[in-house]
Amino acid sequence: MFKFYKRREPPPDLREVTDFSSAAASGGKIVPFKLDQAAVSDQEAACVGLQPIRDWRAFGLQGYPGFIFISNPFLRGSQAFWVRQCLKTYSQKPNVCNLDMHMSPSDTQDIWARSVQAIRSPISVKRQPKTLLERLRWVTLGYHYNWETKTYSANSCTPFPADLHMLSVRITAACGFPGFSSEAAILNYYRSDSSLGIHVDESELDHSRPLLSLSFGQSAIFLLGGHQRQDPPTAMFMHSGDVMLMSGPSRLLYHAVPRILPAPPQHATCLEELSCALALQMGSVLEPVSEEDWDVCSRYIQSSRVNMTVRQVLGPGQIFPLQTDDKHRMVGCHDDGNSGKRKRTCSDPGGL
Repeated sequence: MFKFYKRREPPPDLREVTDFSSAAASGGKIVPFKLDQAAVSDQEAACVGLQPIRDWRAFGLQGYPGFIFISNPFLRGSQAFWVRQCLKTYSQKPNVCNLDMHMSPSDTQDIWARSVQAIRSPISVKRQPKTLLERLRWVTLGYHYNWETKTYSANSCTPFPADLHMLSVRITAACGFPGFSSEAAILNYYRSDSSLGIHVDESELDHSRPLLSLSFGQSAIFLLGGHQRQDPPTAMFMHSGDVMLMSGPSRLLYHAVPRILPAPPQHATCLEELSCALALQMGSVLEPVSEEDWDVCSRYIQSSRVNMTVRQVLGPGQIFPLQTDDKHRMVGCHDDGNSGKRKRTCSDPGGL
């Protein structure tokens, strides 16, 4: 199935791909999912750019208990802020990215500033090699995932972004998971020819908390499989603004992204409207996106997709054994010992 949807010639038949955004989303294996409307007030939702919970279109899939799909719950125009955060803010130090693996820290200090001029260049102007932003493939936040050992550790941690934590807490609470702690995130940056191989997210020490996924930009085909790699998967579209939760029996299912697709007309229109003005609520984490910033963001997402997966790494009372051999610059996070709640506080053994 992965090879079928990834192939270029002949292009795959997409008629069997589930589309939660269509009017027929209530048929087949798709079932409505009841959200906890009392868990998040309208103002709390608006403060992170979300519609009132009662207006969300949330679904489950027969045969996949614990899987929740929410079809673009964002307010019109609010995606612009989150796209800009992914491209301009979250890519900055002290967060870790794929470019750090073969470039010096000084060369990856401000990926956005080093890229904007070339991205703004007219199409008629001959472009230099790809900018750093176009070469960006992943960024890690909070507890930094080690791609070699496939683990997290206490000595490779930076403060988790407060705005993304608030967004994650509101979504998970509405889905029936109060008290979610955003401790790590992996941001994947997809170009039109990118894919994500078959895998399962199992490195977190606590699997009782959901895996939260948010997508922006172009569309993608997402394959949701079973507990064995060879289990036949269900294919579904993910469009800009769509949200997924994998929890309970679905938390450790194999999944993959074999193909990035141009956004269909109704979603392409949504992308064009990302920068419209928002009436910001008191206490909102959202900020207006300048025309200059949006010019860069819109050019980028015309052919790209960004996905954020947020996860809670530790269960109540769990801690990491201290390690000192991590290859990244290290900042340790620890439990504050108060009422069983983990506080995202940092020590600085690495001299940052």
